[in-house]
Amino acid sequence: MAFNKAYDALRAPQITLGLMTPNGPELGRSEMVPTENSIELAIQAEAQGFRGMWVRDVPLAVPQGITVADKQATYLDDPFLMLGAMASVTSTIALGTAATVLPLRHPLHVAKSALTLDRLSHGRFVLGIGSGDRPEEFEIFGKSLDNRRADIQSGWAILRAALSPDPAMRADLEFAPTTPPEAQIPMIAVGSARQTVQWIARNADGWATYYRPAEAQVGRLDLWDKARGGTRPLLISSMGLNLTEGNTHKEITLGVEVGSQELIEHLHRLSELGIDHVIFNIQRRPASEVLTQIYEEVLPHL
Repeated sequence: MAFNKAYDALRAPQITLGLMTPNGPELGRSEMVPTENSIELAIQAEAQGFRGMWVRDVPLAVPQGITVADKQATYLDDPFLMLGAMASVTSTIALGTAATVLPLRHPLHVAKSALTLDRLSHGRFVLGIGSGDRPEEFEIFGKSLDNRRADIQSGWAILRAALSPDPAMRADLEFAPTTPPEAQIPMIAVGSARQTVQWIARNADGWATYYRPAEAQVGRLDLWDKARGGTRPLLISSMGLNLTEGNTHKEITLGVEVGSQELIEHLHRLSELGIDHVIFNIQRRPASEVLTQIYEEVLPHL
C-alpha cells in the first residue's frame, strides 16, 4: 500500500517531532484563539524542522475539570478548516487531526473533508480518529456512548474505502465523495478508540498513544509489537511539555518538565522503544519560544 507524503514525513531514520495546536497559553479558555496564532506556528514549525502539525477536534465547549471550581470550557475552531489554512502556507509538514471524534460525525462527511484536505496539501494529510468521551456531546448529537466501539468500526470501514486509491476497495461505496486520492491517506487510531490493540494493529496505519513514563510504556509497547506481527504501522506518542531553560526532569500530567538536555535523552529513550513521532502539547511558555529552543538545542542532537 503506497501512502501519501504525510506518512513519510512522520517516519524517518530518527524520531520526528510534531506540535499540537492550539496549546499552552494559546489554548482557547473562555474565548477563541486568534486563528493567525496556529497558522503562524505552522509556518515556524515547518521552517524549524518539525514534521507534523496536529489539531484537536472539540465539537462543543463543554466545561472540563477535576473539580467544579476548575471546570473551564475550551473554544476551538473547526479542525478541518484550520488545517486547510495551514496547508495554504506550508509545503512539507504533515497535517493531522488528533483526533476526529468519529462517532459524532458521519464517516462520509469526514471522508469528504479528508480527501479535500489531502488535495489542498498535496498529499500531506493524516486522519487521526478517536472515540470521544464527553457525555454531554453525545446526548446533544443524539448518539450513545455505549455504541462507540461499533460506531468506530463501521465508520472506519467506510473511511478506509473512501480514502483509498484502489478501485477494488472503493467499489464498496455506493457513491464516492470525490475522485480517488493519488495515494492512500493514512488513518491513525488515537488513544484506544475503544478498540483492542490487536484490532488497531490489524486495521490502522498507525497508533497514537497518550504519554506515560518510559518505563510504564514498555508493557504496552510489548503488546503492540506482538499484535503488529511483521507489519510496522506508525507509532506516535503525545507528550505534554514544559520546556525549561535550566536542567530539570520531573513528571507532570501526561508529560514532562525538562530542560533541553533532558529532553534529548528522553526522546532517545522513546526512539529506542520504537516510537516514530512525538506530538508536543506545549505548556506554560509561548509555543514560538519553545519551538525555537527545540530547533536550536534539541533537534541537532536527534
